[in-house]
Amino acid sequence: MVVLSYICCMIPKNKPEKPYWLRLLPIALLAVGVTVLGFFPLFVENAYSQTLYPAISVLLRLCTRWMPFSLGDLIYIVFSLRVLIGLARFFVELYRKKLRPGWFARSVYRSLHFLLWAYIVFKCLWGLNYDRLGVAHQLAIKKMAYNKGDLVNLTNRLIDKVNEARRQLPDTVLPRPELDALFRDAFRAYQLASLEYEFLNYRNRSVKKSLFTRLGDYMGFSGYYNPFTGEAQVRADIPRILIPYIVCHEMAHQLGYASESEANFVGYLAAARSENAYFRYSVYLDLFSYAQAEELALLAKEKDRTEFDSTIKWNRQRLDTLVKKDRREIRAFFDKRRNRVSPAVSGLYDQYLKMNKQFEGIRSYDEVIGLLLAYQRKYGKL
Repeated sequence: MVVLSYICCMIPKNKPEKPYWLRLLPIALLAVGVTVLGFFPLFVENAYSQTLYPAISVLLRLCTRWMPFSLGDLIYIVFSLRVLIGLARFFVELYRKKLRPGWFARSVYRSLHFLLWAYIVFKCLWGLNYDRLGVAHQLAIKKMAYNKGDLVNLTNRLIDKVNEARRQLPDTVLPRPELDALFRDAFRAYQLASLEYEFLNYRNRSVKKSLFTRLGDYMGFSGYYNPFTGEAQVRADIPRILIPYIVCHEMAHQLGYASESEANFVGYLAAARSENAYFRYSVYLDLFSYAQAEELALLAKEKDRTEFDSTIKWNRQRLDTLVKKDRREIRAFFDKRRNRVSPAVSGLYDQYLKMNKQFEGIRSYDEVIGLLLAYQRKYGKL
């Protein structure tokens, strides 16, 4: 009996569970630690973006490139379905008044637990690239303030470039290459660019057609990068001439250029060096739109209506007739698909960009003009 009592004393009793906040504390501290790294951009650039991240990105693309569909999109679909099923169960239990005691506290804990780990994984797999010094540091250029004369000169040079590229595509109707052919040509463009800029070396191509193409009108995207799978996704229904530059932009994200302006600029470095005139036309067509928009925005601030109208007229006169036709067709495509949902989604994305140190939000895409001008000043080419 004494022995039995002794054995019973040796059996460990169930310890009380830790409070939810105490369980979350280590994960929260880890998330804070990852965030603090962002305050040391030189360390991030050297230790992460140029050392650790390239290995991570190549490995991710190696794991997903063989799949004919987007694994990342599939994960998003499964996750969305799980959330919807969870919400449905909640409302059913609420209606039946069968919610268990402590349900709310457990739900908050699980949500925070998931969000903290998702944030940590996001930052480690890709998100720290928002905190790097980036392509300006690698090229030893610096975005500087520019004036109206700078913008006018840049816009005129881009008009020359876009006209030159369009004339190398003699058909009145633009060709529609297969998506996979464009993906291959984008890969070749990066290979050529890497001969001049080694940091643009791209391996293990993993670019996919988006499974959400039909939602593009409402979600307001033309392409996107999945940081959890390393895949680049492209919307397939937009005018085909836009896709080459979009693909190069998304591949720049895969190389670790998280900033939208930097991805635009790196995409330009690749597409402009392509042997395919279709790619050069795609990039200069888009960059001209950015430059002209910036030029007109500056004139609008000056409230000079006469010069504003004359600038539009001058640019239109200088553009090749076929370029003007292509731009009209692109505008018509997007005009037909305007809706009330897309601005709301764009607003959310605008906030996402601002939270990741792109303080201009959606306008961050336009900041490629500053990089182009700085690049042109130092290297004398476009």
